[in-house]
Amino acid sequence: MAVEEVRIDKWLWAVRIYKTRSLATEACKNGRVKIEGQPVKPSRMPKIGDVVEIHLNPLNKTVRVKALLHNRVGAKLVAEYLDDLTPAEEYERVELIREFNAEFRPRGTGRPTKSDRRQIDSLKNNLE
Repeated sequence: MAVEEVRIDKWLWAVRIYKTRSLATEACKNGRVKIEGQPVKPSRMPKIGDVVEIHLNPLNKTVRVKALLHNRVGAKLVAEYLDDLTPAEEYERVELIREFNAEFRPRGTGRPTKSDRRQIDSLKNNLE
């Protein structure tokens, strides 16, 4: 169902970039959503072909608007409404950050003790 006009916060929610519309609105108000390099207000009306930059900590996502819609769509249908222009290096960088922050503990060993936590923290600080 294509429409003529829709607010950017509603579009971001409808294409599943943000979980709730209020999160999308807050992101726009805080300058984490940009069109053509300019921060946008939640009431901005995107046009087909606009390139939207979204800062989702730690990911910087870039998408192109293919179609406008009012209602939220299933994850499989999102590709009909946007083109993901985010470079692969950005996804790799986020994955590297995720791996760096996750410690591996064998199954069944339980939570780290205070001594284990100190060792983990000192190792992390030495790598930075």
